[in-house]
Amino acid sequence: MGFMARALRIEYAGAAYHLMARGNHGQGIFQDDADRRSFLLTLGEACEKTGWVVHAYVLMSNHYHLLVETPEANLVAGMKWLQGAYTQRYNRRHKLHGHLFQGRYKAVVVDGEEEPYFQVVSTYIHLNPARANGQRQLFFPTDDN
Repeated sequence: MGFMARALRIEYAGAAYHLMARGNHGQGIFQDDADRRSFLLTLGEACEKTGWVVHAYVLMSNHYHLLVETPEANLVAGMKWLQGAYTQRYNRRHKLHGHLFQGRYKAVVVDGEEEPYFQVVSTYIHLNPARANGQRQLFFPTDDN
C-alpha cells in the first residue's frame, strides 16, 4: 500500500484564511506576556514582508487562531517564515531547541465576499477563550507591556 501525498495548500491573491497552529505534543507556545508580545511582533514583521492583513486573532496558551487576508498568493512562504522565526525566538529565549509547533498548521479558506461567513469566523476566533472555560489566555498589547 502506497502513501498519499499531502494536499497542496490553496493560495491565491486576495484569499482570506482561518489559520490555526498548536504546540508540539500539546505543549504551550506562550509561557508569558513576553512570548505573546514576541509572537505579535513577529506576526507584524510577517505582515510587512507579505502584505498580509490580520482581521482577527487570539493567542491561547497552546495554540493560536488568525483570520488573515493575503493580497498576494504567499500563504505558504509567509507561514513558513512566521512559524520559523517565532520558533527560533522562543527557543532562544527559553534555551530550548527543536520543534515548537505540532505538524502542519491548519488553513481554511474563508470566503470574504460572503460577509456572514467572514463574521462567523471572526466571532469564532474572538470567542475561543470563552469556550476554553474562560481561562486567562488573551493578550492585548499596550504601551505598558
